[in-house]
Amino acid sequence: MDLIQNNAPIFINGLLETFQLSAVTLFFAIVLSLFFGVLSVTRYRIFKIISICYVELFRDIPLLVNVFFVYFGAPLIGIPLEPFAAATISLSLWGGANGAEIVRSGFNSVSNHQKASAKALGLKPWEIFWYVIGPQALLPMIPPFTGLFSLLIQATALCSMVGEMEFFRMAQIVVERTTINTGYSPAFLVYGFVLIVYFVICASLAALTKRLERWLSERQDRRGAGLPAVERLAQESV
Repeated sequence: MDLIQNNAPIFINGLLETFQLSAVTLFFAIVLSLFFGVLSVTRYRIFKIISICYVELFRDIPLLVNVFFVYFGAPLIGIPLEPFAAATISLSLWGGANGAEIVRSGFNSVSNHQKASAKALGLKPWEIFWYVIGPQALLPMIPPFTGLFSLLIQATALCSMVGEMEFFRMAQIVVERTTINTGYSPAFLVYGFVLIVYFVICASLAALTKRLERWLSERQDRRGAGLPAVERLAQESV
């Protein structure tokens, strides 16, 4: 453990870079997920086609290939990118494509009679989306989004392949430098430490998400229990 303690500043800098990359990537992935997910459930065929093309393109490309494509392809069109920017773009596009499918599935999980009941009550389309469909679609989205967020955090390690100085890349540097200076490789110790750190991060994210899911479920139950009987019957009828 002396090796880990002696190189703590290096690991901390790499971990902070990972957190920054993960936060930016998660933000843009959520934005893209919501945008293309909503497009996929609209009434307009052209919007659905655009969403399908985007989703299928980036879901069918291996993530590492996507990272290389963005990093090495951008300079060819006159847009040289730093490793952080290339990593953010590639991970966000991949995460957004997978998240869009989660959003689409969440909206499709709301039964049609809920929409019909809302129309019968005279609600406007945006009111139906915001007050009826949205809250009911949110709960089924949380578990798969948790898995997607964990995958994106883990996928930041792939960005070391294009020179991004994140946590995994810093661990590689420690292993290489120690091997050169001492003649033995501490790879098992260092990468075991990296494994534990990633596990703690993703497990903490899963635990927080479960608490959020429980809170939303209880809030939805209280909200449903507080509705007037006539309104509840209207929402449950076709």
